[in-house]
Amino acid sequence: MRPFDTVLMVDWSAGQRRPVKPTKDAIWIGIARAGRSEEPVYCRNRQEAEAWLVDVFDAETAAGRRVFAGFDFPFGYPKGFARHITGSDDPFVLWDWLEEGIEDDEKGINNRFEVAAQMNQLFDGPGPFWGKPHKDRWPDVPYVKQGIPFDQVAERRSADLAAKAASSCFQLFYNPTVGSQILMGLPVLTRLRRRGDVAVWPFENHDDAGIVMAEVWPGLIEPAVKQAMQDTSKEEIRDRVQVRLLSRAISLLEIKEFGTLMAQVPKVAKEEAWIFGIGHTDRLNELALH
Repeated sequence: MRPFDTVLMVDWSAGQRRPVKPTKDAIWIGIARAGRSEEPVYCRNRQEAEAWLVDVFDAETAAGRRVFAGFDFPFGYPKGFARHITGSDDPFVLWDWLEEGIEDDEKGINNRFEVAAQMNQLFDGPGPFWGKPHKDRWPDVPYVKQGIPFDQVAERRSADLAAKAASSCFQLFYNPTVGSQILMGLPVLTRLRRRGDVAVWPFENHDDAGIVMAEVWPGLIEPAVKQAMQDTSKEEIRDRVQVRLLSRAISLLEIKEFGTLMAQVPKVAKEEAWIFGIGHTDRLNELALH
């Protein structure tokens, strides 16, 4: 496998446009090359982040540099979900379906709850998507999880169970949650994937791709993040610290380690996706604080 020259770590957000001054719960992007971190990038909204990623992908490709781009939201849903929605197990068919349905403006006003309600209508009974900011709006989206059987599709993916992730793909509101991030993130990945020399791990062959997009989870380096927050004398934004440390840790992996991490995935990952680094948290935490 060809080594990666540049590692990006994108901490996504499903929220509204953030203020000019960098803040938490925004989009932060870590950048590392050969184990050396650059100043993380702060993006106020998803449109700004997508434009930045397009520019960087194009610049790195033109310079002949290979890119590993990690995004901190699930790339897939539990087994059987995609078929229930689209009639196909191919995760990219679902990506395209979401890209066609999701609307999002620069202020962060979007229709994710309407799209979730539309998908819920394809299931018998309540759910699987749940959680919303207004109890009386979007009647097809339950306000709380109680009463959802998860009998037609599992609540969590195999990767979520292996990583002991706290949130389900179907939780759209209340912390901790990634459900809304998926709905607002996969359409962006769909457009990035169409740009050319881009492969998505673990769905596609990535050996020769100039840009590889993969699912990551900062929770895997939680001990390193806590240590870094304790060691600094100034007030730090946690999201900024996470992307800086995780991009550096991944950048410091030896090429053989990279190959091992990208090869050791279960069969179900071809549909559900997988979190890069599961089972190697000690190594990633060691490298994050290197």
